[in-house]
Amino acid sequence: MPNGVKFNDHYPNITISDILYERALAVQKPITQTLAKGPGQFTKGIAPKYLVKGKGSHVWDVDGNEYIDYNAAIGPVSLGYCYPAVDEAIQRQLADGISFSLTHPLEVELSELIQDIIPNAEAVKISKMGADVCSAAIRVSRAFTGREKIFCCGYHGWHDWYIGITSRNAGVPESTQNMTYTFEYNDIESIRAALDEDVAAVILEPFIFEAPKNNFLQELAEACRENGTLLIFDEMWTGFRIALGGAQEYFQVKPDLAVYSKACANGMPIALLTGRADVMELFNKEVFSYTTFGGETLSLAACIATIRELQEKNVPAYLAEKGAILQQGYNQIAEEFGLGAFTKCIGYPCRSMVTFSPEAGNGLELKTLMQQEMIKRGILWAGFHNMCYSHTDEDIAYTLSAYRDVMPIMKKAILDKDAMPLIRGEVLEAVFRKTSNYNIKPALQKA
Repeated sequence: MPNGVKFNDHYPNITISDILYERALAVQKPITQTLAKGPGQFTKGIAPKYLVKGKGSHVWDVDGNEYIDYNAAIGPVSLGYCYPAVDEAIQRQLADGISFSLTHPLEVELSELIQDIIPNAEAVKISKMGADVCSAAIRVSRAFTGREKIFCCGYHGWHDWYIGITSRNAGVPESTQNMTYTFEYNDIESIRAALDEDVAAVILEPFIFEAPKNNFLQELAEACRENGTLLIFDEMWTGFRIALGGAQEYFQVKPDLAVYSKACANGMPIALLTGRADVMELFNKEVFSYTTFGGETLSLAACIATIRELQEKNVPAYLAEKGAILQQGYNQIAEEFGLGAFTKCIGYPCRSMVTFSPEAGNGLELKTLMQQEMIKRGILWAGFHNMCYSHTDEDIAYTLSAYRDVMPIMKKAILDKDAMPLIRGEVLEAVFRKTSNYNIKPALQKA
């Protein structure tokens, strides 16, 4: 029998997952369309590789094993899998068609809705992927300012202007790499010292897991204004989760441009760029950024239905409340086992992350061990609590009971300073995000 959401006697049978994986190796390069969903982020030999069904906060793998899911499809599922109000909106629109030869009224309706809820949305542009709208924001910033350099902090997609500063930059011309610079979050002085007359835009995730300190976002907005540099908020994760209007509403900081995707359509592919009318005006003539599927109607209908549910149910407040119970519960359990100095759940409650201190041992090995033990207990765990509206009190209580059951295993690995004897599968792979070795320097030192 497949494993369920319970303290199972055995690790899940993943036979069919492994057969599909072998087939994929012969025909796909890479075998995943999203790095965070790939086998490198889930311990091979223990974790499933293919999911086939979701309902509410639960998912089922191809072998029939059931899990509570805290990954939310890597962000897009804000309400829950197969959420009725969204699925019904998609089905109604499907009866009339998907893509058309002219623009569709839903494009206007969605843009008006976005203007009502996002503070900086003097104008709205609709596209398909987060990387699309990030790159559109960069291009229009360069056109508006007549400048070339970009400062960034966080993850901003796969396009050349950003990926050139990561370890996965093969194929990106060096000249392109040399126009993007990275900075450390909360270090306002390094940014002020580096801003010069050729910085077109500063783009950042308003927060990832670290909170802004000393009015960092307000100070950054002011520094950009003084330098004639556009400020861009990448709100792929913060938008519609921390507040309906995103981090700019939550922190009361209005960027010149902002980009959204993930949570706004409960899993359907859509992306939004919002911003100042005078900047966005350039898309009408000077700046080219178009895509055939930008006006695809099923996603538009899903986005409108999702946002209305987020509004009517006050979903950001729910995510904060339930996420806090989970986050605080984990930290309390860690303290009870004497592990408070070694592991903590950090971030904002709507999206928190379990971390291990350097003193605890090899972080990837410890994460692998916890992942395999949580999967055994029916939780698809990747280190994050990406909360959705379908996570119930029962889900959270069960998850905390699983953490309590797993903590003695983690304690042994930490005190023995060796997790490997307890790991059944392969250790997780490191991701490529740039989180150190920031390369901006005082303006006078840059050639």
